[in-house]
Amino acid sequence: MSGDVMRIDLMAGATLSAAYPAQSPQPLILVFDSGLGGLTVLEQVRRARPDARYVYVADDAGFPYGGLSEPALVTRVTAVMERLLALHAPDLVVIACNTASTVVLPSLRQRFVTPFVGVVPPIKPAAAATRSRVVTLLATPGTIARSYTRDLVATYAGDCDVALVGAPNLARFAEAEMAGEPVDDAVLAAEIASCFVTLDDGRRTDVVCLSCTHYPLLLPRFERLAPWPVTWIDPAPAIARRVVQLLGPHADEAADVTHPVLGTFTGGAGLSPALERSLAVRGLKTLTVESMPLVRQ
Repeated sequence: MSGDVMRIDLMAGATLSAAYPAQSPQPLILVFDSGLGGLTVLEQVRRARPDARYVYVADDAGFPYGGLSEPALVTRVTAVMERLLALHAPDLVVIACNTASTVVLPSLRQRFVTPFVGVVPPIKPAAAATRSRVVTLLATPGTIARSYTRDLVATYAGDCDVALVGAPNLARFAEAEMAGEPVDDAVLAAEIASCFVTLDDGRRTDVVCLSCTHYPLLLPRFERLAPWPVTWIDPAPAIARRVVQLLGPHADEAADVTHPVLGTFTGGAGLSPALERSLAVRGLKTLTVESMPLVRQ
């Protein structure tokens, strides 16, 4: 166990009042992802509302979501969210996962009264930023295959040449990076090579949409390994702005108020000392395991 992180194993229904006093006036924001990708969203939301209290939930027992059918994913996320809402009673939930947002968000909003903010592939800002009109949407294979994604491209980037690149391994590579086990440069470069397109007329990719929240965890390496400079579009800042729209701005921006983040995992098998140190650097000083095994159908 890392000395930087306190880890607690919680049973269902355990109280967290010691971590987050009920009388605190600051809103409680729950950030949810299948794994560690939502940490990139958490960072931006914390910058926008440093006074808020935070719970970060990684449904690592269900990771990766791309391996689940859409009905199974709806069932899984709905069941996990029902338990999390009962346990934490957040004022707002951020679904920091493209797959869960596009597949499950409508069901969550219909079932629960808690406000939800989702994430979608940032094709609209990419289309606004490109000069060459050659854009790449880098996502998981599941996100690439969905009609939702293709409709976004048709709506917002109809005048662009858009390469849809489904990367089967990047989310796993990002998880390994956080755990102190990075893949070799050559392996990572091969995974993103299809992002860089040169057309017959000489135009080439100048913007890449990071359409999975895991991918910004690898951004410094993407920038170093890219065959030419491009603009990388991260959706996290836009999500943070939406949170502020719903909850309002920090009441006293002059005050230096930050709270540690409670990190919760539904499995916890990968919580190595190296990962715990990485999480502590990102503000997750207390880690809990709220066991919610995935029942495969």
